[in-house]
Amino acid sequence: MPNNPLVLVPIFIPLSAAALCVLTAHYLRVQHIIGMTASTVAWLASLAILVLNWSDGLQVYRIGGYAPPYGIVLAPDMLSALFEVMATTVVACGTLYILGCRDKCISYPAFMPIFLCMSAGLNGAFYTGDIFTLFVFQELMIMSSVVLVAISDNRLGVEAAIKYLLISAMGSLFLLLGIGAIYATFGTLTLADIARLLEGGQRPLLAQAAAVVLMCAFLLKSAVFPFHFWQPDFHTAAPTPVHAVLSSVVVKVGVYGLIRLTMLLFINEAPLVRNLLLVLGVIGIFFGGLAALRTYDAKRMLAYSTFGQIGFILVGIGWGTPLALVGAIVYAFNHSFIKSSLLMITGAIASRMPNKSAKLADIGGAGKNLGLISVLYLVGGLALTGIPPLNGFISKLTIVQGGVQAQSWVVLGLSIGAGLITLLYMTRTWQHIFQRSPDETLHLKPVGDSVVAPALLIGLCVLLGLYAVPLIEAATLAVTRLGDPNIYIRGVLGG
Repeated sequence: MPNNPLVLVPIFIPLSAAALCVLTAHYLRVQHIIGMTASTVAWLASLAILVLNWSDGLQVYRIGGYAPPYGIVLAPDMLSALFEVMATTVVACGTLYILGCRDKCISYPAFMPIFLCMSAGLNGAFYTGDIFTLFVFQELMIMSSVVLVAISDNRLGVEAAIKYLLISAMGSLFLLLGIGAIYATFGTLTLADIARLLEGGQRPLLAQAAAVVLMCAFLLKSAVFPFHFWQPDFHTAAPTPVHAVLSSVVVKVGVYGLIRLTMLLFINEAPLVRNLLLVLGVIGIFFGGLAALRTYDAKRMLAYSTFGQIGFILVGIGWGTPLALVGAIVYAFNHSFIKSSLLMITGAIASRMPNKSAKLADIGGAGKNLGLISVLYLVGGLALTGIPPLNGFISKLTIVQGGVQAQSWVVLGLSIGAGLITLLYMTRTWQHIFQRSPDETLHLKPVGDSVVAPALLIGLCVLLGLYAVPLIEAATLAVTRLGDPNIYIRGVLGG
């Protein structure tokens, strides 16, 4: 459908709401209502785009009415629509969590506008059909998250924000170099047009260099080894609702970019890229799991866990078979709900402490008498581990089936073996927080309403485990359409 204005909603509604929040800076409750309304509208619009993609194919909006490749185009296909639903769901739950959050930084007038800007940047990165606009949306997302971490209650927030700002500048440089090389070679920035020109088989020198630097940029955005060193400090220091978005969906922008790189743009170079992703994925699975097992902080443990979970996704992309790619998409989708819910519960427990610490030495037994929250955390941990009948099991099962289809027995065996580490650190943390007797000298604060959002996400984890057919079918349809790049090219450029 040409020029579907619904495509604009998930991007411009949060941006407009951010402007309204600036105008209502002295009315915190009004800001919260605006933020919750905007996040809900963006979520509903993303669901509508997904349904339209399912029935009618790729949706397009040509900004200013200029036809690509001469103008900027928003072109969400089935892959974009799935990732967008994932992102808007987590952001909406994160906004709901803000309403009951006890962090001091939540009450700052700038918090909600910047949070909404981060949401708009994230949504735009998934919807854009222009590689330079992808850079712009990523920078909006990055700068917003840097500010949100810098103003957090954690005394290390400023240090973590500065670290990430410097490392992110490297990723932005990689991305800009890749964009410059592509534009110098082909004279276009529209993804569909670049794919059309690369489809002919010609590989100018700058095009090959662009593939390398773009891959490095996306690996850094996903905190993949060896570009991982910024992530634990930055994510741990972030306010809980921000951490829940960063560690579950923001890191998926890099995953999304790698899928586009191997399935749309540089198809001839894809086998080499996939072999590298297999190696990095296995390293990430082991490194993330072992680091999470040995860490001293519950939020930091979940940040390290993201390394391992991203590793599973990279392995699926690396195998490159249709079933493995379906597994990678399903894994990315389900992991977002699991990880964000666990982070929100951890933040709610940490908020009970006088110093709001999430260190395991401090929060031992802090959830002893919290029956419902204990059950929610246990279910989330089992989902992350891949225990049936939860959605994490569906994710692991599709990845394993992809490995069998690819007949990559060594990598498959290593991935399954390393997955057991997840069970160790999740059960250990659950027992430490919810089964130990608390320190009687501590005066624990009530949890409040901050468990509503993670309860909704855990409910989705159970639902997508018991009834995974729609998600599997949507991911299969996305991979089928990705298998023929001409579907995307014709959808954007016409003809």
